[in-house]
Amino acid sequence: MSTKKRILFIATEMSPYLELTEFAEVINKLAIKSNDGGLEVRCIMPRFGVINERRHRLHEVVRLSGINVSVDNDDHPLQIKVASLPNARLQVYFLENEDFFKRKQIFHDDVENWFEDNGLRTVFFCKGALETVKKFGWPPDIIHCSGWMTGLIPAYIKTAYKKEPVFSNSKVVFTIGQNTFKEKLGADFMKQALINANVKDKDLEPFKEATNTALFRGGATYADAISFGADKIDKKLVEEFAKIKGKKVVPFKGWDSDLTEYLELYNDLASK
Repeated sequence: MSTKKRILFIATEMSPYLELTEFAEVINKLAIKSNDGGLEVRCIMPRFGVINERRHRLHEVVRLSGINVSVDNDDHPLQIKVASLPNARLQVYFLENEDFFKRKQIFHDDVENWFEDNGLRTVFFCKGALETVKKFGWPPDIIHCSGWMTGLIPAYIKTAYKKEPVFSNSKVVFTIGQNTFKEKLGADFMKQALINANVKDKDLEPFKEATNTALFRGGATYADAISFGADKIDKKLVEEFAKIKGKKVVPFKGWDSDLTEYLELYNDLASK
C-alpha cells in the first residue's frame, strides 16, 4: 500500500487551463513541485466553457459519472472530466455542468454584467468538489484551496462533511488572493450555502457580506493554515490574518519564489 501523503488542490484557476490572476501559474508549479517532492497529487477545478476540451485533451471519467449535487432544493447533474497536466504525471479533474459552466464567459457576460447565479455556481462547485472526493474514495492529507470560488470548502469540511471518513484526517490550507470582483453574490447566497443540516447560519457568519473579501475571510477562518497569494491584498484581511493564533501563515514571497515554503507547510501539516 502506498504510504505517500496525498495532497488535493481545489482551485478556481490553474495554468494552462485558465489564467485569471498570476496565482494560476503558482498552482501549476505547486502541483508539479508537490508531485516531484513525493506527494500523491490530484487537482480539481471548474470546467468553464472557455476551457478547450480538445486542446487540453479532456475526457469523461465514466466511473465518476452520475453524481447529482443538490443545492437550494434542486438536483444538478455533475459530469467529471480529466486531463493529465502537461509535463507532469498527475491528473486534473474538471467539474462540468451545463447550466453553470457551459457558457463562454467566466463571471461576467460580454458587456461585463455580473452573472446573477454566481453565488449558486460557487455553492455547486464547492459541494461538487467534496462529493467528487467522496466518490474517489481517496482521503487527502492536505487540501489546498485557492481562488475565492473555493471559499466555502474549509467551512464545509468542518461542518457539513465533518463526519465523512474521507476527510477525517484532512488539513486545509487556504490562499487569500487579490480581490477580482466588486459585486455581491446575492441576497440568497447565505441560504443557498446551507447545504445540509450540519451547516448552521452562525457557521456562515464570516461569509455574510457575500463579497470577494467575505469569501476569502470565510475560507481563512476555517482553514488550518493560510497563505497570502498576491502582493495586493485587501488590507483588512492582511490585518486579520497575517498573524493568527494557532494557524501557520505563509507570507507572499514574490512571484519568483521557489515555493519551498509551501512544501514545508504541507509536510508539517501532513505529519500532525
